Amino acid sequence: MARVSDSAKQRIRKAVFPAAGLGTRFLPATKAQPKEMLPLVDKPIIQYVIEEAVAAGLANIIIVTGRGKNAIEDHFDVSYELEKLLEERGKTDLLEQVRAISSMINVSYVRQGESLGLGHAVLMAKDLIGDEPFAVMLGDDIIDSAVPCMRQMVDVFERHQGPVVAVQQVPREDISAYGVIAGAPEGDSGRLYRVRDMVEKPSAQDAPSDLAIIGRYILTPDIFEALEKTPRDKGGEIQLTNGIRALIEARPVFGYRFEGVRHDAGNKLGFLKATVEFALKREDLGGPFREYLKSLNL
Repeated sequence: MARVSDSAKQRIRKAVFPAAGLGTRFLPATKAQPKEMLPLVDKPIIQYVIEEAVAAGLANIIIVTGRGKNAIEDHFDVSYELEKLLEERGKTDLLEQVRAISSMINVSYVRQGESLGLGHAVLMAKDLIGDEPFAVMLGDDIIDSAVPCMRQMVDVFERHQGPVVAVQQVPREDISAYGVIAGAPEGDSGRLYRVRDMVEKPSAQDAPSDLAIIGRYILTPDIFEALEKTPRDKGGEIQLTNGIRALIEARPVFGYRFEGVRHDAGNKLGFLKATVEFALKREDLGGPFREYLKSLNL
């Protein structure tokens, strides 16, 4: 494939965070608080993903919210009373952490009145995105990697100038929980695929590969027209996967098998595993926590 000249390249500046879901898998904890605000150690899930976006050079954040999500807006807003209290008490380390949260991004919010699927959530951001490529990042997927997953994907997009979906190899017995790509290797990295088709939640025997789509996407603005034409599925939802499928005939679409470890924080077991892994990596907690785990009679 011919490379695009630097002067013609489009850059990624914005990231969309769908956060309007009800979080029913974490009830009753999510009855009165958004699942995106559940803490992994001492930071809410959504902050890890937004920090990944910032590390990838994406500081313009669009959060798609719904009813009962005010805590997300409060978290990324300035808290004058808290900052004043911390300053008066000389807690400078905590003060710096609190100020960093509100200053690291330019954030906009758009309301998704009805929960009609991921494709519908992305459509809600159309007016704020405009005519430029953008990222979509799901808070359920926490990815631990030396180079942020989204940074890896931005590099792929800048080389190939086409939509990119993050994929990982998943055991066949688990594949029915994911969207799956059918594709052919592209280039010599062993990580990039030219997508021929996508199948939403296939059975193990019908899955075209073991490469499952996870919650990181780079999309081009033609996705909005495709989503507007995408019929709702049996559950009444507009699936993002179906919208991307519609682009495949018109332009190259790529799957990228990222480097890193993905934690599925959208289910209880995955959330617990992620909590343990991130706690063990902490300089202030890792040692004592590791000794505690060793002391358990498992």
